[in-house]
Amino acid sequence: MLSKLTFISEVLNKVIDSKEISDDDAYQIYQESQHDPSELYKIAQILRNKQKGTKVTYSRKIFFNLVNLCRDSCSYCTYKSEPGQSKISMMSKSDVQNLAKIGKNYGCTEALFVTGERPEQKYVEARNWLKENGFASTSEYLIHASEMALKEGLFPHTNAGNLTKSEMNDLKKTNVSLGVMLENSSIRLTQSGMPHELAPSKHPKARLRVLKDAGELGIPMTTGVLVGIGETAFEIIDSIYAIKEIHKKYGHIQEIILQNFQPKSDIRMKNIPSPEEKYFKTLVALTRIIMPQMNIQIPPNLSPDSYASFLSVGINDWGGISPLTPDYVNPEFSWPSIDTVAKNSFNAGFELKARLPVYPELFSFVDPELKEKILQITDSDGFVKTEYLK
Repeated sequence: MLSKLTFISEVLNKVIDSKEISDDDAYQIYQESQHDPSELYKIAQILRNKQKGTKVTYSRKIFFNLVNLCRDSCSYCTYKSEPGQSKISMMSKSDVQNLAKIGKNYGCTEALFVTGERPEQKYVEARNWLKENGFASTSEYLIHASEMALKEGLFPHTNAGNLTKSEMNDLKKTNVSLGVMLENSSIRLTQSGMPHELAPSKHPKARLRVLKDAGELGIPMTTGVLVGIGETAFEIIDSIYAIKEIHKKYGHIQEIILQNFQPKSDIRMKNIPSPEEKYFKTLVALTRIIMPQMNIQIPPNLSPDSYASFLSVGINDWGGISPLTPDYVNPEFSWPSIDTVAKNSFNAGFELKARLPVYPELFSFVDPELKEKILQITDSDGFVKTEYLK
């Protein structure tokens, strides 16, 4: 039997030679790296350097918390509000326009629109609010809000749960990319007592259908997995392979986010600890091994004491960072300043570059009118020109 070092080295040679590894290979790498993952980390770093060089990217964004009522109830979610709670957000058209203007003044280029999952299906308050604003559905409002952001010089990216194929096709006219987290491909996590028990939209078949529909429409998509919500490492690996298979067919997955769970006082999983850092880093490195060319992100605010060290295990992106608005999904974790991220990246040997919410390699997927706007503010490598970052 091959030794651990020999086996991982053989896998490295396969990946460097542009050969794919099987899920069984990935399972074995994980098992053999549990005690000492240093070789795995080294491989992931080599692959990231080969595929992405020494640039690490981020998107300067404004977070539009459009409406945080939601028909789902996830055990780990603090974003969702109920009617009457102080944290409820239902942004009017004037709210959206004013925030877009402010965001532009802060040098932001991304308008991140986030909503709960189809709140109008569960809450009369959401239906009435939409009607008062002149819309029949959240997706209709998202289209209008995106148009307003575009007029102010921002590029929209929408995370609104499981949109239909028709809704995504409509949003494609105003959004340079869309996002939906797979979270996990395991049906086990939807069973009784598990985190997605009361969240029908989180069923893996429903989430994967959205990713496939987006592929058929040619829409750049951001997706990812949650780490530490009760899954096994093998279920994370299976989830990455599920994303990989869709991307192989359509080529539209622009980024995989690996997001580490953090307990919060107002969630059902408040007593569940966050995942151990070694476990999290091992899964990040494995994602690079499985998909060497993919853009891989971790949110820096969720690993505030060590986020820069993730550059050594294969990531190449920090995601959206806002100089103005909080992370409404994880409000207790403030964004690091962009200057701090740049300094830490530089100290680790990387140059921080601002990107748009669509990656340069997927500009060709974008609506022609939006692409024309993109090319006006990006350089020859597809990054945001310095003069647009105030």
